[in-house]
Amino acid sequence: MKTSTRRQYLVEDLLYLMARLRNPDDGCPWDIKQDYLSITPSTIEEAYEVVDAIEQKDYDHLKEELGDLLFQVVFYGQLAKEENRWQFSDVVHELTAKLIRRHPHVFPDGTLQSRREAGQLLTEGDIKASWENIKQQERGEKGKERLLDDVPRALPALKRAEKLQKRAAKVGFDWAASIEVVSKLEEEIAELKSVLNAREVQANEAAEELGDVLFSCVNLARHLKVDSEQVLRGANLKFEQRFNYIETELVARGQTLENATLADMDALWGQAKNNSQPVR
Repeated sequence: MKTSTRRQYLVEDLLYLMARLRNPDDGCPWDIKQDYLSITPSTIEEAYEVVDAIEQKDYDHLKEELGDLLFQVVFYGQLAKEENRWQFSDVVHELTAKLIRRHPHVFPDGTLQSRREAGQLLTEGDIKASWENIKQQERGEKGKERLLDDVPRALPALKRAEKLQKRAAKVGFDWAASIEVVSKLEEEIAELKSVLNAREVQANEAAEELGDVLFSCVNLARHLKVDSEQVLRGANLKFEQRFNYIETELVARGQTLENATLADMDALWGQAKNNSQPVR
């Protein structure tokens, strides 16, 4: 195998490449016509592909996916540079400064080179309290004085519900125990049933009540100290594996999903639940 003598590309090379792609004279037509909003779907997609590679434990592929995500940051930096707003180096500077500021237990003098004295230990609770206090100060400096103001509305709904609940819980607006959340969930389900049992079901009312049920489910996950997004992703994977089992078994019998009866599929679903080696 021929060994490449090409030097390893650095961040500076990536920034140069990005500028070339956006060059109006000889750049890439697709890259030239993009703006902040047009590439946001790609940003979200790349972030999920990073998570997928991690969940699949495909660490070789993870390197590529992280590169794709980094490219999104570089793209935004180039757009801002062209508009004389800021550039990629400013992103690095502000991130570093923020992390130093938020970790006084690591950088006690507020400089990158400072270190705490040997043997000086802090509990996890101390660190968490300090972190939240610093973030509260930052919110005030940004003019976001209300407690929930800086919870991004563009977050996935499950994650935003969790963040809203956590923020409210910090000031005592929370259930005392998980069983109380279960009771609230049952109450919301009862309200949903009431709407569905009405003589004329109002879709908007049913949707609102269903939203309350989902919000309560997130609340329960939070009290159980599990991530609702991960819990649902696990349920999705479990459904996918069991349904794949149904399809595989039907094909082995010379049947298809289209001509199988619901009873056939239900029976195979039961087998899939008992199968210790689920089909992927």
